[in-house]
Amino acid sequence: MRTVIAVFFLLVFTNGFAQETAKVKLNGKINANSNDLEGIYVVNLKTEKSVITEKGGFFTIEANPGETLMFSSMQFKGIQICLEPIDFQKELFFVKMEQMITQLPEVIILRYDNINAVSLGIVPPGMKHYTPAERKYVTATSGKMNPMGLDPLINMFSGRTAMLKKEIEVEKKEFYLQKLDDRFDKHHFVDILKIPVEYIKGFEYYIVENERFTTSLNSKNKTMTEFLMTQLATKYLEIIACENE
Repeated sequence: MRTVIAVFFLLVFTNGFAQETAKVKLNGKINANSNDLEGIYVVNLKTEKSVITEKGGFFTIEANPGETLMFSSMQFKGIQICLEPIDFQKELFFVKMEQMITQLPEVIILRYDNINAVSLGIVPPGMKHYTPAERKYVTATSGKMNPMGLDPLINMFSGRTAMLKKEIEVEKKEFYLQKLDDRFDKHHFVDILKIPVEYIKGFEYYIVENERFTTSLNSKNKTMTEFLMTQLATKYLEIIACENE
């Protein structure tokens, strides 16, 4: 009789323990002020099992109410959330994360105004630096090539001066296009600005025509440059839409 009772309690305990440990799949999504939501670690601190978020911040992990999930990533502040029964009734369990802001230590810049290319004898005092196209233009309009000083007049009537002026403009655009390629990859144009792949090069030519944008690009003001790019991208997409109607 005692054996029967012991077996009965053992079965009840085993069944109850199995029910307590039965896990439910929780479907969730990370919300953050960022497009890079892939690769965030989601860890169930009780079971020590973990998953990694997919593109868009989606994840699925086994858990139960009362258990705690930890969310960890290099680019976001880590958080822990204790799950409640209501969290399992939702189609998606949304998790808000904040971007990590790294505060750099104070940087002290020492200025040596008296040390430059002129003081070192590398460049003569008062010498102006020209690009290849600007050098051609200055040479063609300065009269230094001809002792009688007729070159500027000849170049003006032959159209060479105007041609060299256009060459300077082309050179500037090529300079800005190269800067764009150095600072922004295809991902930025397609995923952030929503420019179709086949229109990226056309969009680049479109924005380097904007004087305000090129001034910002040249000043290395990344925030203003990206802001202006977003505005110009909206206008460019409207142009594409009209052309395709």
